[in-house]
Amino acid sequence: MKNIISILLLIVFNTAFAQVIFGDDIGTATDKTSVLLDFPKGQNKGIILPYVKKLPSGLQLGQGTIVLDATNPTKAKVKFYKGLGNWVDLSSGNGADITAELAVQPNVADEDCCGKVIIGARTSAFDGVLILESPNKAMVLPMVLDTDDIINPSPGMMVYVNKTGAKRLAVFNGAVWTYWKS
Repeated sequence: MKNIISILLLIVFNTAFAQVIFGDDIGTATDKTSVLLDFPKGQNKGIILPYVKKLPSGLQLGQGTIVLDATNPTKAKVKFYKGLGNWVDLSSGNGADITAELAVQPNVADEDCCGKVIIGARTSAFDGVLILESPNKAMVLPMVLDTDDIINPSPGMMVYVNKTGAKRLAVFNGAVWTYWKS
């Protein structure tokens, strides 16, 4: 079923090149011309990052890649790829035990290693589950007023806290939220 959905999404995205909004037909972005991927308001949900048991490397790894690094399942961390082999820890050194969550994840042998969805272009030189390709458009993260409003956050969850005086990126490694303010 997952493969059928992925194929359908791939066909739609490769032919439409349109903005994609998950969850409703409005989204949160006010200027739709600069957005590839958007999420609805007021859902208190986030986007879940891919869990990796080995950090990706190589020429097809794009700067801006974000994953939940489960290299050590008892010290999982959200990481961002800066380029030139440099991964930045977005969990501020806090590791989480996600052993139970990994137990319900598919084994590598069961996964489609070549499956990916590309939004914004027909092809991509980069490997990933979801690839956004655009020189002038971006993804708008799911927005919440407070991470405390998310009932059961999942390891690898990422949201944008859109609260007056406290606007920031929030990532959940399975144990704690880490906040990044610009």
